[in-house]
Amino acid sequence: MRKIYLEDTPLQDAQREFLEKITFDRKVEWVRTTEALGRITADPVYAKVSMPNYNASAMDGVAVAAAKTYGADEQNPVRLKRGVDYEIVDTGDPIPPGFDAVIMIEHIHQVDEDTIEILEPVAPWQHIRPIGEDVVVGEMIVPAHHALRAVDLGAILAGGRVEVAVLCRPKVAIIPTGTELIEPRDAVGRGEIVEFNGTVFASYLKEWGAEPIYLGIVKDEYDTIKDKVLEATRLADIVILNAGSSAGTEDYTVHVISELGRVFTHGVATRPGKPTITGVVNGKPVIGVPGYPVSAYLSLEWFARPLVHHYYGLIEPKRNLLQVKLGRRIVSDAGADDFVRMTVGCIDGAYIANPLTRAAGVTMSMVRADGLLRIPAGHMGYEQGEMVELELYRPKEQIDRTIVITGSHDLSVDVLHTLLRKTYPDRFLVSSHVGSLSGILAIQKGEAHAAGVHLFDEETGSYNIPYIEKYLKGHEVVLVQLVYREQGWIVPKGNPLGIRSAADIGKSQLTYMNRQRGAGTRILFDYLLKQEGIDRNTIYGYDREAINHLSVAAAVAGGAADVGLGIYSAAQAMDLDFIPVSEERYDLLMSKHFYYSLEGETLLQAIRSESFKKEMESLGGYSCRESGQIVYEN
Repeated sequence: MRKIYLEDTPLQDAQREFLEKITFDRKVEWVRTTEALGRITADPVYAKVSMPNYNASAMDGVAVAAAKTYGADEQNPVRLKRGVDYEIVDTGDPIPPGFDAVIMIEHIHQVDEDTIEILEPVAPWQHIRPIGEDVVVGEMIVPAHHALRAVDLGAILAGGRVEVAVLCRPKVAIIPTGTELIEPRDAVGRGEIVEFNGTVFASYLKEWGAEPIYLGIVKDEYDTIKDKVLEATRLADIVILNAGSSAGTEDYTVHVISELGRVFTHGVATRPGKPTITGVVNGKPVIGVPGYPVSAYLSLEWFARPLVHHYYGLIEPKRNLLQVKLGRRIVSDAGADDFVRMTVGCIDGAYIANPLTRAAGVTMSMVRADGLLRIPAGHMGYEQGEMVELELYRPKEQIDRTIVITGSHDLSVDVLHTLLRKTYPDRFLVSSHVGSLSGILAIQKGEAHAAGVHLFDEETGSYNIPYIEKYLKGHEVVLVQLVYREQGWIVPKGNPLGIRSAADIGKSQLTYMNRQRGAGTRILFDYLLKQEGIDRNTIYGYDREAINHLSVAAAVAGGAADVGLGIYSAAQAMDLDFIPVSEERYDLLMSKHFYYSLEGETLLQAIRSESFKKEMESLGGYSCRESGQIVYEN
């Protein structure tokens, strides 16, 4: 039953066709006004009573007949008698019969217990709230298909409506498919994948105003999927099938929809998210979203979110946009809209954006993303330094308060982020793992506030400073010591292959997991190979690159590599053995402008804190004996 994509439809065309062909049988329910926040009105809401429903005093003072105050001034004060010429009223009190104005208490002079004196006249209806000043009986308070806000609820209650007719939330059935899936639990076996997309879908749908119905994991069996889709169309207004939307031998979604109803689109011209399906079964819209998380989340937003707003008769809200300068070149293939997750930081008044991994299965790229860059079909990409427009996932005000750290990866940066958030809740930190050398170049180009570096120079036997002097001549920078850490061989428990040095790796046919180009750990490995006279081209796996130490450890733990060079804490996190090689200095390189700024000062306070030292050294393999000290300043 293998079938290639029916089409490669442009995204906007697929969205428009889907919405145009879907109609909903909307249901209505009555809810208490006090519990209607965020609900969508089914019909206009009209006032049953006026607010206020009587002429009310708008001030504390006395009610008077305005005509009796005419002619009053400082030369001819007018005296009024209680019970005859005035009555005392407080704010909100009904105006007694025969009176048509209120004099504020501050503007009267008490002559005796029953007599007051005024020095200026008042106009008719002065300081009186007339009947219906706020809401008039029969007035439309809010229209149909209106999202109820806090202020709306107040006006509706003031208009005498204690209940309001709202559209029932659209029910959306979620069907995750995959024989390898398991419900979330602590222990995950080999070949098992935790089903988490369902939780993400349900959360998004709640956020958009829908009611998710999670129908549980369905195995990759055609008849089982077919039965579940039929059940879903009986229970829900919208059906979402997760995974099985591509063209593999066990990708049944398109065939099930085709047999039970009609397929509108199979394949949209986007990256990621290409294998998306739209259709209808039993009059209910069905969306087949890809299994890879990033593809799934974007597909859900492109098709389910507009559908929910279409159900309510609302305009789909758009995110804020921001003009940014690209910190790196981004290449795109022609033929499809390319959507790239980006981090953004404000560096010396300029917004600098850098791409995260573009792999469709990396959920953390969505967690870390500050915004989304769309590269239109037919566009080959953008050059470094070019200005582009991002759709923001985070408020601009938050980006303005974010410290951007790039360069080499280390757990100390994550610890700093946590400490910073606890101490300064209005401050944020984002980091990207591009390697020490790329971190130095980011500081050179003004694309980061700080960069983690640990570059060993074999000529001097020292760390970092030779590279700074080579690449940052004429730049005002400060190098701050962050931590000392142990580098070593990460190997399986018990070190079954007896690895002790680079020579052992060179002599044996081992599988190695390397770090990316420009990473300090990779430079150290090259140095160790050179010391042993080993040609790096003989190392099996030398060109396999991991972006951080935990990824190296994960490769060893999962059997994808026999050994990798990394830090002790990464080996410990994966319950692996660690063979020490050397202690190295991991420093933070900063622009001098940032170092002496308020943001730089808050970061340094965190680095020099006892909490940072305690947290880092508890991980093992770290020393904070000189944390926060200036190593180099230019």
